[in-house]
Amino acid sequence: MTNQESQQPPEDLEGLLDFLEEAGKEVDADSISVETMLHAVGTRSFGAMLLVPGLLTFSPLSGIVGLPSLCGLLVLLIAGQLLVGRKHFWLPKWLLKRSIPRKRFLKALRFLRPGARWVDKLIKHRLTMLTHGAATWVVAVICILIALSMPVLELMPFANSLSGAALAAIGLGLIGRDGLLVVLTVAIYSIGLGTIIYQFM
Repeated sequence: MTNQESQQPPEDLEGLLDFLEEAGKEVDADSISVETMLHAVGTRSFGAMLLVPGLLTFSPLSGIVGLPSLCGLLVLLIAGQLLVGRKHFWLPKWLLKRSIPRKRFLKALRFLRPGARWVDKLIKHRLTMLTHGAATWVVAVICILIALSMPVLELMPFANSLSGAALAAIGLGLIGRDGLLVVLTVAIYSIGLGTIIYQFM
């Protein structure tokens, strides 16, 4: 991935969906790559880069076999590099070149649109100390744990939708500087995951 950015990263969910939709419409192909998605939202923002795999996993695209595991690997690599202090994220070419059908991608964005404005209204600057600095290392560890669980959760119907929602909410909390959202998301995810595992035991 290059380190050049053509625009500032999005500041809310609607903005991110706008960037992704624009990128999807500009692609002169039947599919859109992971690299195109990430460059659309900005490869220097940890929060924005969490939102992409989070939304893909939460959306109807999660039905594509192997997509949740791919998104988990993406999160694992990004969060791991944040922990070691990298300012620019590196991802292998084979992962960046993975793609999904463009029509299904745009349809998934339309699915996410109705709730985006409502979600954005809930985001406020709260507990901002949890959204930058050393606190992001803790967030990165949490995201790594979520990512590691995603391949296993593919065996459980709809279980990874919870993982996707959690990653997306954490990403929103980071770009919106809403530490309370991050804390609530981790708590709700932990309870939800525990309930899912209990039901399948």
